[in-house]
Amino acid sequence: MSTTPSHPPVTDPASPYESFGSRKLHDAAERALDHYLAPAINATPYRPNTLFMVNPQSDTESLLVNACESLASATVMLGDFAGMLEGSRRNTLLGIAQVVMLGELAVNKALDNVEPTD
Repeated sequence: MSTTPSHPPVTDPASPYESFGSRKLHDAAERALDHYLAPAINATPYRPNTLFMVNPQSDTESLLVNACESLASATVMLGDFAGMLEGSRRNTLLGIAQVVMLGELAVNKALDNVEPTD
């Protein structure tokens, strides 16, 4: 029966951790991830500016129609402005216009699902 010599684990003498699998290393990694990825618990909740507000009595259909018209207007404005540009700036603006058009399509579909009001 042969025995293999035991080798001590390789550790960095400057490291504050006992080994790569130590609890301290795990805890430090969790704190770092929580710091950068977890939402801040003490963050101030978002409160929209009340200077301009939508009428609370507005019905869903009217809101969707208005949103659809606004998005359609934004698409036209972005397309017109993109026509004045060249290169990457034009491509960026056309990409934004496409995102706005996708929003318009979604609002149109939601409008199709709304029961008309009298």
